[in-house]
Amino acid sequence: MQVPSQVEYERATSVEHALSLLGRPETRALAGGHSLIPMMKLRLAQPELLVDINGLAELAFIAKDGDQLRIGALARHADLLESTIAAEHFPIFRDAERVVADPIVRLWGTVGGSLCQADPSEDLSAAFAAARATAVIKTSDGERTVPVREFHLGPYETVIGRGELLAEIRVPVRTGTGSAYEKVSRRVGDWSVAAAGAVLELRNSNTIQEAGIGLTAVGAEHFVAAEAEDYLRGREASPGNFKQAAEIAAAHCHPAADQRGPEDFKRHLVAELTLRALARAAERAFQ
Repeated sequence: MQVPSQVEYERATSVEHALSLLGRPETRALAGGHSLIPMMKLRLAQPELLVDINGLAELAFIAKDGDQLRIGALARHADLLESTIAAEHFPIFRDAERVVADPIVRLWGTVGGSLCQADPSEDLSAAFAAARATAVIKTSDGERTVPVREFHLGPYETVIGRGELLAEIRVPVRTGTGSAYEKVSRRVGDWSVAAAGAVLELRNSNTIQEAGIGLTAVGAEHFVAAEAEDYLRGREASPGNFKQAAEIAAAHCHPAADQRGPEDFKRHLVAELTLRALARAAERAFQ
């Protein structure tokens, strides 16, 4: 039986209290725990102190504020899945949440926890990267903001430092925007073999003002297909351009061969899933 090493536990009563505790060495925040606890059992993570932040209700919200969709770090996956406000402006999040793990995990796992885990196969990281979201990080001196595209430094590593806490994610809301997420996994609720998310902002119904493409589990830097985005910007939202962008995305990612499939198969999936996501995003843009 695998068990974690000895660890102290303290429940935070406020954001300020959490920040003071997180300033200690070898300390980790505990939210849903679905990623952290298994890593502790395998001794891949060995914090000396767990700071339980589940009682911080002020970080559990989903709301539209002006031209931004704001999602608290402690919003549960189920909250984002069921949010009519989020689905109205960004159906990509509902698409992604439908394929995150299983209902039990979605009821307890948190949006912020998923981003902070920084797993290369994590779905929401690609969805938020496609939407050009911004992470709001609380510090003892106030707060700082970091684009989600700069939030992940590498596998299981983020910009969150000692004494800091991810508080919320903000997503810019613009008219004429459509989005979608497509995923292939070996079985329902499993990690992605490959996945692609797309956010398109269209001008005059058919010209691409801005494009966001997020990729999961295929070695895309910061979960983004930047070259494909550059190709689409300013072009017509047409099947031909979507196909070309999908092929560019597949050519510039770096999938690794593993038990889920060889590299060529994963590149094929990237092209197909990106094409599907772009087409669905365009359809949704003016619905």
